[in-house]
Amino acid sequence: EIKKINRLEADKKQTIMGIVVSAEYKYYGRRRILEVAVSDNTAIITAKWFKGRMSYLTGIFKKGTKVIFTGNVTSNYLQKIMIHPDYEIMDENDSDNLLNFRRIVPVYSETEGLHQKYIRKIAFHALENYARYVVSPLPADICRKRLLPGIHEALLSVHFPENDKNPDEYNSIRSEAHRRLIYDEFFFFQLGMAVKKTGRILDRGIAFSIGKNSLLSQYYKLLPFTLTIAQKRVIAEIQNDMAKTTAMNRLLQGDVGSGKTIVAMSAMVTACNNGYQAALMAPTEILAKQHYRNISGWAQAIGLKAVLLTGAMNTAEKKETLNLINTGNADIIIGTHALIQEDVNFHKLGFVVVDEQHRFGVLQRAVLRNKGINADVLVMTATPIPRTLSLTVYGDLDVSVIDEMPPGKLPVSTLVMAENRRDKVYQMIAAELEKGNQAFIVYPLVEQSETLDLKDATNMAEHLQNDVFPDYKLGLIHGRMKDKEKESVMNDFQENKINILVATTVIEVGIDIPRASLMVIEHAERFGLSQLHQLRGRVGRREIPSTCILLADYARSDISRRRLKVMEKTGDGFLLAEEDLAIRGPGDFLGTRQSGLPDFRIASIIRDARILNEAREDAFSLVAADPLLERPEHLLLRETLIWKWQGKLDLARIG
Repeated sequence: EIKKINRLEADKKQTIMGIVVSAEYKYYGRRRILEVAVSDNTAIITAKWFKGRMSYLTGIFKKGTKVIFTGNVTSNYLQKIMIHPDYEIMDENDSDNLLNFRRIVPVYSETEGLHQKYIRKIAFHALENYARYVVSPLPADICRKRLLPGIHEALLSVHFPENDKNPDEYNSIRSEAHRRLIYDEFFFFQLGMAVKKTGRILDRGIAFSIGKNSLLSQYYKLLPFTLTIAQKRVIAEIQNDMAKTTAMNRLLQGDVGSGKTIVAMSAMVTACNNGYQAALMAPTEILAKQHYRNISGWAQAIGLKAVLLTGAMNTAEKKETLNLINTGNADIIIGTHALIQEDVNFHKLGFVVVDEQHRFGVLQRAVLRNKGINADVLVMTATPIPRTLSLTVYGDLDVSVIDEMPPGKLPVSTLVMAENRRDKVYQMIAAELEKGNQAFIVYPLVEQSETLDLKDATNMAEHLQNDVFPDYKLGLIHGRMKDKEKESVMNDFQENKINILVATTVIEVGIDIPRASLMVIEHAERFGLSQLHQLRGRVGRREIPSTCILLADYARSDISRRRLKVMEKTGDGFLLAEEDLAIRGPGDFLGTRQSGLPDFRIASIIRDARILNEAREDAFSLVAADPLLERPEHLLLRETLIWKWQGKLDLARIG
């Protein structure tokens, strides 16, 4: 919008058009400034340049030249001023003026030396000459159903909207043109997921008999409590899958302490009751051993044999265990990555459980499944994933959620405390130790950093042992230690030989320390909500009242303060995950590389959740009708899908 100079407002970015009255250098001490005065017959404005190609500027701003300036307006008593404005020399024959003025214009990310007007010119030229060659393989009936504008129209409008459009809609990426491009991105991602999932559905599976399950009845009688409604619902969903002739691929989400292992055990017992073996793969030796301790007791009581297989076993132990697995004398096999080694040959593997899914890649999951006879797969995670994100990242899996805690489980009290209350925190630790309880103290760093002003686990462990808690035994655990060292420290902590465990986030997953009643997280502002929640889940495992202290720096940002306040208010992992996703965005929330989540160019799974759901619904409906995209009208769709996702999704079936 071009404004009259006498109507300009101070401290706003505005555009004027006028005639150059004068262009001359002014000297302020040693400093040389180019001042260009422009009039539009209502008033005069002065544009000033302190640096730049001054000789070039004086050459183009000749007296009588018609110019357009855009910039921030300041004013004093004598004059209105623009400092280093964007400018355009008006030439009646220059059609590019139509791109930059008297219209809504795009603002691109600039590279030094390449300014907006040149980028606009290049973009306009590209769209004018080549947009017509862009072919959209989206089926016409989907475009009609969703009232999507044409792809050419959308591309032109995103860059150069008509003047009757609302610029705010374009800046907030909510225009109809944006909606079309966002839908396209989501549709091809969801189409890939749908093909992947349908491929699994087409795989033959084991139709397990669910009816008379004497072992399962015996197992339920062993439990000293009744199952929660959520556990019963999820068990029914899993059993329904197991009874089908197609292979199961299900994600089980449940907060820390919600009873996922009990649910997984019921499925493994069902598989064993049908004459098959079941395997559970955990990401660490500590967690595998913990699962083994729980499961082997249940298994033995109902006449099943459970074995443990880890990389740390000696040759004789490993040979004996492999023999039990191979001959079928082991019913339930629990282990680490060792389960997917070449020398592991199952007798009749029919059911696979993968614990803490995000620690394993899709390929590792597939390798274990393929060691069986079309084995059913149950993937478990204690990392709460918001529904929108789970639909996107785990779109090829069916999702079950245990959204209820067992009765009697005490909530963990959470407190945010500032650095100046450190002495009070140490007093609280001492009080818990005096009761015979144990404490965790978690740090973000293993060792001191030259660039980050943060306390580290190694130096603080030494200081705490020598200067703060000399009468108690401290242990240190971090990711750089060898597995055997970590194993030894964790065993000592589990057996209460260590009173305080100083750690990094290596203790985040699954470890069960019955007497741990206090968790102190140093520099809590450095952690994401989901990670804080996982760490907090290491305490409050039994009926002991437990506390988590978030020790945070005074200099924390508003976002950090908001995050920590949410932690104080709720223990609901799914609420925290939603909040964390909103604060940090999906890339940081999951770690894009680890998650398999694509880097969308324009779409946002938070902002555009409604469009994501529409694209998912349409993609899955299309694949349900044409699982391998073989119909003639879907050939272009199929080619585009393979081109977009080559190597990222398991599309071998249609490749």
